[in-house]
Amino acid sequence: MAATEQPTFYFDLGSPYAWLAAERIHHVLPVVAVWQPILLGGMWQRTGGRSWATTENREDGMREVEQRAARYGLLPVKWPEPWPTSTLVAMRAATFAQQAGRTVAFSLAAFRQAFAGGKDLSEIDNVLVAAAACELHPKAVLQGVELQSTKDRLRAATDEAYERGVRGVPSVVVGDEVFWGDDRLEHAAAALTRTATHG
Repeated sequence: MAATEQPTFYFDLGSPYAWLAAERIHHVLPVVAVWQPILLGGMWQRTGGRSWATTENREDGMREVEQRAARYGLLPVKWPEPWPTSTLVAMRAATFAQQAGRTVAFSLAAFRQAFAGGKDLSEIDNVLVAAAACELHPKAVLQGVELQSTKDRLRAATDEAYERGVRGVPSVVVGDEVFWGDDRLEHAAAALTRTATHG
């Protein structure tokens, strides 16, 4: 990997662990990552996976997210009700925001809506609040999520992530290495530092 190549941060707005990673990534990685929205549901269609929040690990996972958020100095977690729900429209909105150069601002606003505000991102009004926070016009977003090109880009990004070895979110890909999990950000940072050193 060239020393100047950027790592890629793959995320889905429905994942609280992706939220934890999103809040930290600029502080942890020595290089700014490319934020790439993907549809975790589309990934699971290929792998047969499902959310831990639909398993017996739900309560333990939620407590762990709450503890990590407190440790990172984030706002207390406020879980959406119901959760998890479909993030399809929200991820199309993130893909649309990407075309406007607002991926990071929109995604952080949406993550905070969900996990600090307890808002259900399957409801378009909550997605539009996040869009307004980063100066994306609601009408443009409503049109953008319906564009076939937006849907195709999200599907292609999800396929590309799978081909690169991504099987869940959050994942940071550095060259050929995939670092899956909020707790692997430091490992990704170390890999980037090694790459910069050895070029």
